[in-house]
Amino acid sequence: MPWVEAECAHAPDQRFTLSLSRRTPYRRTPKITLIAAGSVIALAGIAAGTAAAWPSGASAAPASLADAASFTGGSHSGQARAQGAALPASVHQLKVQEATARQAAIQQAIARERAAARARRAAQARAAAAAAARAAAASAAQASASASASASQAPAAPAVAAQPQGNPQQMAESMLGSFGWSSSQFSCLQPLWNAESGWNVAASNSVSGAYGIPQALPGSKMASAGADWQTNAATQIRWGLGYIQSTYGSPCAAWSHEQAYGWY
Repeated sequence: MPWVEAECAHAPDQRFTLSLSRRTPYRRTPKITLIAAGSVIALAGIAAGTAAAWPSGASAAPASLADAASFTGGSHSGQARAQGAALPASVHQLKVQEATARQAAIQQAIARERAAARARRAAQARAAAAAAARAAAASAAQASASASASASQAPAAPAVAAQPQGNPQQMAESMLGSFGWSSSQFSCLQPLWNAESGWNVAASNSVSGAYGIPQALPGSKMASAGADWQTNAATQIRWGLGYIQSTYGSPCAAWSHEQAYGWY
């Protein structure tokens, strides 16, 4: 079987051999051999065209289709890795931006709430101050009105009581009404002071020091009714009736105590 060398039209420097078989009636060349040979020729042509078209500025051209595929695949793989690395960075940046925005929103909400609280406190303080001012004004007005009413309604100076007339018993009976008692109380007052002093203005107890018609102890107590307490029956009677009123309530109650205990 003869062998024939041939050159590729696309790459003159590449040589390959083909096996040419003669047709014999006994053996034929398989078709698969021709197909494989054609494939090799086609791949050689593609490789030669790729080498010729490779840019002159590149550092090195791929030596074969496998190298070209590897180079091309590596380039795409690097771009994919770069894109894959950029994607997490973008996601992280978005998350940071979202967190920053949320934090800013929270800070703004807190600031608004604090401002509202300050406004409420200021309003409450103003309301309290206004209420205090109104209360002070009302108190001042009330005090002024009370002072005016007191000045306009000041009681007149009491009139000097008329000097009772008659003997001490008549004077005492005429004074009962000024203490709120009826004349019937005189029936108790008469025996009471009869037993104490006999209605004597100068009656004096040498043992106790009691003095006057009501037998005040000491007698100087009657000075609250008048400076002439030592000699004036009316002064002594006025003091004595006041003492009975404050201590017993009435001459009859004082007389009952006198009868029970021997003094009043």
